[in-house]
Amino acid sequence: MRGPHNIWRLIRTGATFERTGAMAVALEALEAPPLLRAAARILGWPFQWLGYEGDPSQPPVLRAITALGPAYIKFGQVLSTRPDIVGDDLARELRVLQDELPPFPRDEAMAAFETAIGKPVDEVFSEFSEPIAAASLAQVHKAVLRATGQTVAVKVLRPGIERAFMRDVDAFYLAAWLVDTLAPFTRRLKPREVIRHFEGVVLGELDLRMEASAAAEFATNTAGEAGFRVPAVIWPATDRRVLTLEWVSGTHMGDIDALRARGVDLNRLSERVIQLFLTHALRDGYFHGDMHQGNLKLGPDDALVALDFGIMGRIDAYTRRVYAEILMGFLRRDYHRVAELHFEAGYVPADQDTDAFAQALRSIGEPIFGQDSTQISMARLLAHLFEVTERFGMETRTELILLQRTMVVVEGVARSLNPSMNMWEMSRPVVTQYIADNLGPKAFARDFTTAVQILARIAPRLPQLAEQAITRASAPPEELAKKAVPGWAWALGGAVGGGFLVALVTLV
Repeated sequence: MRGPHNIWRLIRTGATFERTGAMAVALEALEAPPLLRAAARILGWPFQWLGYEGDPSQPPVLRAITALGPAYIKFGQVLSTRPDIVGDDLARELRVLQDELPPFPRDEAMAAFETAIGKPVDEVFSEFSEPIAAASLAQVHKAVLRATGQTVAVKVLRPGIERAFMRDVDAFYLAAWLVDTLAPFTRRLKPREVIRHFEGVVLGELDLRMEASAAAEFATNTAGEAGFRVPAVIWPATDRRVLTLEWVSGTHMGDIDALRARGVDLNRLSERVIQLFLTHALRDGYFHGDMHQGNLKLGPDDALVALDFGIMGRIDAYTRRVYAEILMGFLRRDYHRVAELHFEAGYVPADQDTDAFAQALRSIGEPIFGQDSTQISMARLLAHLFEVTERFGMETRTELILLQRTMVVVEGVARSLNPSMNMWEMSRPVVTQYIADNLGPKAFARDFTTAVQILARIAPRLPQLAEQAITRASAPPEELAKKAVPGWAWALGGAVGGGFLVALVTLV
């Protein structure tokens, strides 16, 4: 939040939003109180001449964001994953911010490649095309490896994008602080944490080695999965500012006519999209966070191919189990159990009423089961869920928001293939299998085996740990600082104690 340039940048941002008509739309999406809306208009109107005009053919918010530059476009993309903040309509509008920027010259991309890799382009590639796609942070070229003749996709960061991003993110932090201070009703949405999350996402995307690593991890997790694959990373031609992947041929998922012409079973493909996403999220805890049609292709072998790994989601094993149980609770219409799970996981404050929360959840679930499958909307369901959780004081959790938002996007992809698809029925087999594998007897046996293995590995250290603990307990206070048991030892002892407890309970 330092420097007068941040204040000037915010003034120009506000002026641009006012000049393009985006200010009123944004305040409406945030459900700002009338007083705040009036104050924003009064303060913004005199300075609107300082704002950028933008493209009058675009909707107001897109017009303002694209006029303000790449960092704002990227922020708009991230906000498109947060319908809880901007609302469903604006989130849907912001999703078009994918490949809308003009490209930079091919010569600059080639120079950037040579600087990053340390070799001339002609030495690495026999062909290097003009840009075929340009987004907010980078653009893509099609090339052919000279050594092997393999066709590849080369992604190159925009020149100077790192400096431009860091300049703007400082202004975003100042804006978040002002919003948090002047608009207390937004605090549940944690505006500063939203900016921190945005900064982390984009810093990861500004180091293309991280995207390469994400692609490699995703490929490893899904290696044995029939009908799904991830392009291989070409590591010798990858660095911080350059990413090279194998080229993927196939039909874009948004080209329904071309899919039909191939004779693809669209209903089955719709089901595969839903079930693959849920499998990755629940089984691996690592999922593609931007699975729109532009990032999916159907390969010549009918395998579904994922592209663009800049936004990936990760959820821990405990959260996955809770989430699966919540989904299963909705599928079984056991709203009281779903409510209990929210309290057990700490998602809802303990001072709230479980029965009242269960009743509110029933108001979400029952309309679904009373509708025809063509009328079931995950977007509407999540919008209602956000309203309910806000009423009961549930705090925003970024990883669950991304998971839920991606479910909305995946549902949109699946419904474009099969308008009568039923999200819940397609989800049931994956969720049921996950529950059986992770909450049933097999899971108990696996957890017990793991505990025994940990116990066996640590057993030789138990006497020493016990002696240290006894010595610490009996030592005078002045000696405690000198003989303190390291934190790792206490953690180790806790793990051992946990293993003993599991074994004891099981044997009893």
